[in-house]
Amino acid sequence: MSLLRAVRQLAAPSSRALSLRSSLLSTRTRVPPFPRVSAAVPATRASFSVSARRFGEGTTDGDVSAKIAEELVYEKEAAVEGEPEFLKEFKNNSGIWTIEDVAGNDEVTIHRKFGNEHIRLIFSIADLQSDEENFETPEGEGASEDPEASYPLRCAFTITKPSVPGALSIDAVCQEGAFVVENVSFYNDAKLATDLTADSDWKRRGLYIGPQFETLDLSLQEEFEKFLQERGINESLAFFVPEYAQYKEQKEYVDWLSKVKNFIDA
Repeated sequence: MSLLRAVRQLAAPSSRALSLRSSLLSTRTRVPPFPRVSAAVPATRASFSVSARRFGEGTTDGDVSAKIAEELVYEKEAAVEGEPEFLKEFKNNSGIWTIEDVAGNDEVTIHRKFGNEHIRLIFSIADLQSDEENFETPEGEGASEDPEASYPLRCAFTITKPSVPGALSIDAVCQEGAFVVENVSFYNDAKLATDLTADSDWKRRGLYIGPQFETLDLSLQEEFEKFLQERGINESLAFFVPEYAQYKEQKEYVDWLSKVKNFIDA
């Protein structure tokens, strides 16, 4: 279990793709319930038909596959071909951050060098869906007034120095073009701070993680914020993270649709 997953468990941008998909799906006709089948089956060998379907050829397979195909067509038509403009701009304007995005994983890693420091940021696209549900505005309270409303994404930063033991860990929430720091921790063992194994996660849970950031003296909070700004943890990155999360979620969703359809059709 990664550090970011642990943060999300302990802590119990507007996604246009998610919102549009939710709106679209809500208008589609629901699949009627399965017809009741009599439990009484004659105990005779004649009840087995010679033309019985083989495994993987249920009577509903074709309907499900057709609906997935419709969804695939819609999603692919709505998708931007090639690399999106916002990603090109980030790479050209930034040039300091490297993106590690493994297909099929829900977490994305962005890292950079700053002097003798190595800075790593991890965030998860799973927060898009969970936060959209948690922050859903009730009807009659302007739920659709701001289509660009941003949902918070939890981010975990770690800063290490190869020549110095230990690591600094910053837990923050990215929303509306800003990183809101929640906690700053220090680990004596840099490997423990950066390792994404379940064993390291278990060991981290028993350690003192430092005070809540908002309880620190205001002047100290301001200095920490300057410290992060100097390292490129700024407004530009805060706008990029949720946009990339939406982009990746869309790619993963289309891939999921394709794999499920192929499995059902096999």
